[in-house]
Amino acid sequence: MNPVHVILLPGYMITGTHIKKAYGSLEVLKGFDFKINMGEVAAIVGPSGAGKSTLLHIIGTIDTPDSGEVFFNGENITKRSSAALAKFRNKHIGFVFQFHHLLPEFTALENVCIPAYIAGLSKAEASEKAMVLLKRLGLATRVHHKPNALSGGEQQRVAVARALVNNPSVILADEPSGNLDSENAKQLHQLFFELRDEFNQTFVIVTHNDELAAMANRRLSMRDGYIVEDSSNPNNN
Repeated sequence: MNPVHVILLPGYMITGTHIKKAYGSLEVLKGFDFKINMGEVAAIVGPSGAGKSTLLHIIGTIDTPDSGEVFFNGENITKRSSAALAKFRNKHIGFVFQFHHLLPEFTALENVCIPAYIAGLSKAEASEKAMVLLKRLGLATRVHHKPNALSGGEQQRVAVARALVNNPSVILADEPSGNLDSENAKQLHQLFFELRDEFNQTFVIVTHNDELAAMANRRLSMRDGYIVEDSSNPNNN
């Protein structure tokens, strides 16, 4: 089947058409469309093995679909080269993972600066932007601490600051509160919505947390490699 081209609807920032992905004989994503609004928090939910993380990686251009296309603001990014996709990710997409992935030998400030260095900012420019974000996230007194001196909640906020440092239009998060206690998880979830409101960023979050999924503007429910429900909640602002 030839890939299906779509026209981006007004207000839709990310769309995918007929997305399929297999690893060897294992079909992970079996062919579906999706859409995500600009400036919304979208939760991808479903049982383990449903294909949630694979879909997130395809949206984030870390992986590519075997068939189908992904559009950002009307541009088919699946047609870009690997080098062009790397530049696109650095400029337009921030990532937050369950296990932080902070570099242990660097301080919180240095970890946040890394994507800015890759984008070509000077040390002074990167440090200034990183400091603003770390202060905004309540880490002003922790900027020179290395990850092993930070709590789990603090490490995850450093990871959020790192995701934000290049002012991306989209933040992708994979089980971001999975290793946090209930209070830190609640604070992190609220932070996503505050950042969405402050910076008009789009958040796409893979989660098993029912509370976070209920807060989201859009809920994409996956099962057995398909999106089986796409529901929006306009009352969640």
